[in-house]
Amino acid sequence: MSAPLSLTTDALTSSNKRSFMAAPSIPNLNTLRSSRGGLRARRGGRAVPVFDVDEDESIVAREKARDKIIQQTDQDASLSRISAVTIGYLEDPFARGFVEGQVTRRYPIIHRGTYVRTTAIDSLVDRFLASYPAQPKQILSLGAGSDTRMFRLFASNPYLKLVYHELDFESNTIQKIKAVQHSRLHLETLQGSLRHQTPQSEPTISSASLTSPTYNIHPLDLRSFTRPTTVPNLPNVDPTLPTLLLSECCLCYLPPADTEAILHHLTQTLFPPSTPLALVLYEPIRPYDPFGQTMVSNLASRGIHMQTLKKYSTLQAQRERLKLAGFSTGQGARDVDRIWTEWIGEGEKERVAGLEMLDEVEEWKLLARHYCVAWGWRDVAGKSSSVFTEAWSGIDGGLGAGEEDDEIG
Repeated sequence: MSAPLSLTTDALTSSNKRSFMAAPSIPNLNTLRSSRGGLRARRGGRAVPVFDVDEDESIVAREKARDKIIQQTDQDASLSRISAVTIGYLEDPFARGFVEGQVTRRYPIIHRGTYVRTTAIDSLVDRFLASYPAQPKQILSLGAGSDTRMFRLFASNPYLKLVYHELDFESNTIQKIKAVQHSRLHLETLQGSLRHQTPQSEPTISSASLTSPTYNIHPLDLRSFTRPTTVPNLPNVDPTLPTLLLSECCLCYLPPADTEAILHHLTQTLFPPSTPLALVLYEPIRPYDPFGQTMVSNLASRGIHMQTLKKYSTLQAQRERLKLAGFSTGQGARDVDRIWTEWIGEGEKERVAGLEMLDEVEEWKLLARHYCVAWGWRDVAGKSSSVFTEAWSGIDGGLGAGEEDDEIG
């Protein structure tokens, strides 16, 4: 239900031990301030709105208050991304179009988190698109917010045989469409994708939605998938195409029963079992160690509950979750620390390290161990039957060293 977030959290050191304070969105590493003693809470940051709900206030009102907090996380993610782009961690000329005003430079630990998350998910997406390149494909990004992946993909290859969909709260889609309409770069990229695939085609744009043969923005509360009588129509979604679902800190805000119902609808109804289908998740993990416990407590004090965090608390729990959800052909998971170590080449590590000094190496490893990328897929018999297996089977996402020590509730 939220936009994708950069890997961020506030942190506080004491004389005896480090304790960590949650960021305004989730404790993803975002507003860190380094000092000689370690990490300190950032001063002067934007306060988190606290919603005092009277006992007689309706459940609907409380849900709206929580939804507002979640929706506001997108701006924070955008600012972190632009800061990382400015320093040279990532190449993304589209990010600036979704943020107004001056952007304060983030700290090195934030930049590295943003870089690793983006690079890891880009790698999985690129492998999917490269598998059976003549086969048309589809991507659905859940809680996309101001994510730029669609524009980056078509800018690098306008001939992609791809239909890209984004689903998010209407308030977020309104902001995104307004930004796209006011950006020549974004509009030219969209028009280029259409020109190379469906000549003479033009996007249909309203204040909250955008539809076209290549790019679609749908104003949608994912919880509607849990209520069969209110399931909305999604224009241009093809239930037969090999499809990749993306959820970057999205499903984790919902109760486990709701996430299971949403995934059941996606894997059984919207995309029947005859369709090759995969899911990539980026979520927090390990809430039961000292850092994780403090993380959960601080979030709760701000009215934010990562409702799936304890149920899917380990990498193995994420793998099993994907298998039970119907992605039975293969599953993988790695925390961000191991992704940095194993997925990033030595030459690229040297380039990133040369951009700015990262003093908080110990803190980086600790924080990076509390976020993961998990992926699962189902392939089916028939044409392009092994599209995801061909794309991802060479990636080692199985049980890794040290995972047996993960604490479970």
